[in-house]
Amino acid sequence: MEERSLAFLKALLDAPSASGYEQPAQRVWREYMSQYAERVTTDMHGNCIAVLNGAGATRILLAGHVDELGFMVNYIDDNGFIFFRTIGGFDLNLIPGRRVRIHTKNGTIPGVTGKKAIHVMTPEERKKSPEIQDLWIDIGAKDRQEAEALVRVGDSITYVDSFEPIRGDIVASRAFDDKAGSFAVGEVLRLLQGQTFDAAVYSVSTVQEEVGLRGAHTSAYGVDPKVGIAVDVTHATDHPDMNKQRLGSVRLGAGPVIARGANISPVVEAMLIEAAEAEGIPYQLEAAPGGTGTDANAIQLTRAGVATGLVSIPLRYMHTAAEVLHLEDLANVSRLLAAFIRRVKDDTDFTP
Repeated sequence: MEERSLAFLKALLDAPSASGYEQPAQRVWREYMSQYAERVTTDMHGNCIAVLNGAGATRILLAGHVDELGFMVNYIDDNGFIFFRTIGGFDLNLIPGRRVRIHTKNGTIPGVTGKKAIHVMTPEERKKSPEIQDLWIDIGAKDRQEAEALVRVGDSITYVDSFEPIRGDIVASRAFDDKAGSFAVGEVLRLLQGQTFDAAVYSVSTVQEEVGLRGAHTSAYGVDPKVGIAVDVTHATDHPDMNKQRLGSVRLGAGPVIARGANISPVVEAMLIEAAEAEGIPYQLEAAPGGTGTDANAIQLTRAGVATGLVSIPLRYMHTAAEVLHLEDLANVSRLLAAFIRRVKDDTDFTP
């Protein structure tokens, strides 16, 4: 991956973007995309939209959601400890003992997630998974008054962990789901610089996917595309305790994952595969018999329907503070989408 692209990815990962507080990450995205787009706008929902060749007859929407898992301040007790609610789907067993940042109107407040130590649990308590009300955040406040002077109910919270290489091009970070997708759809515009193609490209860094595909609904309605391709992560099954018979075979480093199924236009799917094979881009296939639970689902059902595709990045340990991917897979997603766009002509028929 090029140095400037890697710097963009790291900056995007470092900026907080729990649902309802995507603005810091969106500022990073807008600044980077302003170098490559004809225009970059932000809609009333907070989606950022970068346009290239806007006069093209066929509008193609590329969507990668920038929002990450997080928490929200729910209650502050008399001793200044903060109880919270989750934003998105969490394994509650993985929350305790993490460093977090609370994002307030006056800046960032550091804290740690706490629970009763195993040494003082009863045998029955040790067997139970924690409930959300059993967990709290410690910001070192002496009492409620001091804590309330720093944070307030509704403030969003994210993990601290950010980008770190593990070995070669395999890297770890919080929030690859789906800042990696937001990065990838932005990089497509950089790859298309100076090239001639027919379509109008709308790369969108969408918001609030983790709480209901909300940004994809509003941005797709506003853009009104003929074609929409979502970029998200999917479960790599190349590590222990993953059932390939149920989940399929997906490996890190083996290329982008092209979905096939009811959520996917057969024309878009075939053109993605054709582009990958013509350009020598490795790819993998994923079965999606129903709705995918990604932005692709919302895009497909917009207005009178959109010819939709889903390209995914293999990811280990999804929805944890240390998600793992292969940088070459990520780079190849953008290469694949750019190759697809070059193949779309004004008379391309996307009717199934």
